[in-house]
Amino acid sequence: MSVQVTAMHMSDGLVNAPTSVMFGVLAIAAVALCGWRARTELDERTVPLAGLVAAFIFAVQMINFPILPGVSGHLLGGALAAILVGPYTGVLCITIVLVVQSLLFADGGVTALGMNITNMALIGVAAGYAAARILYALVRRRRPGSVPALGVVGFLSALFGTVCAAMGFVAEYAIGGSAPTSLDTVGAYMLGTHVLIGIGEGLITAVTVMAVARSRPDLVYLLRRHRDREAVAA
Repeated sequence: MSVQVTAMHMSDGLVNAPTSVMFGVLAIAAVALCGWRARTELDERTVPLAGLVAAFIFAVQMINFPILPGVSGHLLGGALAAILVGPYTGVLCITIVLVVQSLLFADGGVTALGMNITNMALIGVAAGYAAARILYALVRRRRPGSVPALGVVGFLSALFGTVCAAMGFVAEYAIGGSAPTSLDTVGAYMLGTHVLIGIGEGLITAVTVMAVARSRPDLVYLLRRHRDREAVAA
């Protein structure tokens, strides 16, 4: 198992061609839907932020941090993007990053691009945002408006999203894995290493979200969404 897989960028040849095509079609359809729904999240204020989020994730993904001897990880960015710009826009941000990395920097296989998008952009964003919504609703009751509490939400949701994205790869490997490594070995390896990677992901997410919330809380999608819901309820 290579470090490239540990960092969640799948290389070519790990999964057979039919499985790659199936998840490629799934990724195209899901990203197209997110592109249509992202119009509800974006306005004149948030479009520049979405561009900055994509650029930030692209830059930080180029930096690997050590996890274990011979194993390193990097930011996936799903929870971070969802918290700052919304889940649908977040999927678009991560997808753009993955496409550029695959086609221009050979970071992740071209035939595995659909699966990388499924894992990091779709599963990572969806799981991270779902966790963030639930956790923020809980902490808001006790500490409304607390930036450190938002940081805790960012940390935990990023950790959860990272592990879910890794399990997406395990599911794909179970469907059409073409490497000789057993599914049990792959599952244990991915879960163990990505819990550790998720801690690094959570720290980066927490620091970034708190920094934006302190300077421009009106631009944080998760905060705006809860304020809008409360305004409608009132």
